[in-house]
Amino acid sequence: MSTLRIQAYPALTELMKLLFDLFPVALFVIAYFLTDIFIATGILILATMIQVAWLKIRDGSVPRIHLVTLGLLLFFGGLTIVLQDPLFIKWKPTIVNWLFAAGFLVVPLFGGKTLPERMMGSNIALEAEQWKRLNLAWILFFILLGILNLAVAFNFSEAIWVNFKLFGLMGLTVLFALGQGFYIVRHTQDPVD
Repeated sequence: MSTLRIQAYPALTELMKLLFDLFPVALFVIAYFLTDIFIATGILILATMIQVAWLKIRDGSVPRIHLVTLGLLLFFGGLTIVLQDPLFIKWKPTIVNWLFAAGFLVVPLFGGKTLPERMMGSNIALEAEQWKRLNLAWILFFILLGILNLAVAFNFSEAIWVNFKLFGLMGLTVLFALGQGFYIVRHTQDPVD
């Protein structure tokens, strides 16, 4: 499928982006069920490195979020493999989510605009208070995702946690994003006085 055709279908473009972002985690899950968590972690690291390299080749730059994720994965995944202790890889999603929360919290301190407003403000007209609510919702969501990851990682079997990492965290994120979309639509349809 050509790039032009994909761009003609924004939903397809977003789906392709989501699948590209998920491919390292999907490989991790498959490898886990075929081998063990240590080999799966190695595959996750390798797949993420390939993903980052591909972004660099394709776009000439790599989004900061991918670099941070790779750095944390190298650290926590490396400790998991070297020390043969899955505890470290189980902490990684929590740390990533808490870093996202910190980013949403800190960004408004530099320039006054929230992260959602910086990302969507040129296309969506909301009042400052509504942008702040969206930002706060994302902060709380990422904090709760981090806590939920730890709850599953340390209260359920490793296999359940591996499935939760792919399907649970992603599913919750999609549902939350849809809820945010409904919030935005509801408030952009109301006339601003």
